[in-house]
Amino acid sequence: MPGAIIETLAVIPARMASTRLPEKPLLKLAGRELILRVLDGVRGASSVDRIIVATDDERIAAAVRAEGGEAMMTPRDLPTGSDRAAFVARGIESRFVLNVQGDDPMVSGAMIDRMIDALRNNCDCGLAVLAKKIDRPDEIARDSVVKMVFDGSYRALYFSRSPIPFARDRGTSADYFKHIGPYAWRRETLFEFASWEQTPLERAESLEMLRMLERGRTILCVPTDVDSIEIDTPEDVRQFERYIKEGVF
Repeated sequence: MPGAIIETLAVIPARMASTRLPEKPLLKLAGRELILRVLDGVRGASSVDRIIVATDDERIAAAVRAEGGEAMMTPRDLPTGSDRAAFVARGIESRFVLNVQGDDPMVSGAMIDRMIDALRNNCDCGLAVLAKKIDRPDEIARDSVVKMVFDGSYRALYFSRSPIPFARDRGTSADYFKHIGPYAWRRETLFEFASWEQTPLERAESLEMLRMLERGRTILCVPTDVDSIEIDTPEDVRQFERYIKEGVF
């Protein structure tokens, strides 16, 4: 019924502007638009009650609506995807808000359900993210791959585009983890986040999770064995289509 409170709202921010891949959300990957592949993945989550694509372009909204999806127009000047998710969530009562990256065609219902379960079971955490062990050594130095370190309780210590931890002594080995996929927020924490100014480390690394850490807030890192390919460059497109065809990265 109208105005009813739902448990989980999923928001998929999708902006048309992209310097490396023009009109990226409508780019066809193996014959299907990127934004629709993301929508397909979120629809597979049993924990999600409502899905809204938050966009600044009517062409994206039209593509989503043609597939029976829901789209909402949002201002162009919102600085991050989480700010765009907060804009949408203000008009919809929910317990959790999922911010799903609009360039992640491999997002799955299983990934999402695992994150929502983690928030249900950890009442002291306002944000949960996925942590995937890095298997390909070339990803460690790549600045497009966001590395993360966390404590023994899977609480985040830091996120960086640089390799962390740094192996100072030759022969020393360490496991490296990367952040992939959506952000799962408690609704009230998301609104707090959106009300804060961007922080120095966030601006330096261009990583919005650091706004939370610099404010002393807890981020829960949820381990996963499932990998992902976020579409940001032509090489990402080739890698994803190779995965669809051959089943390997």
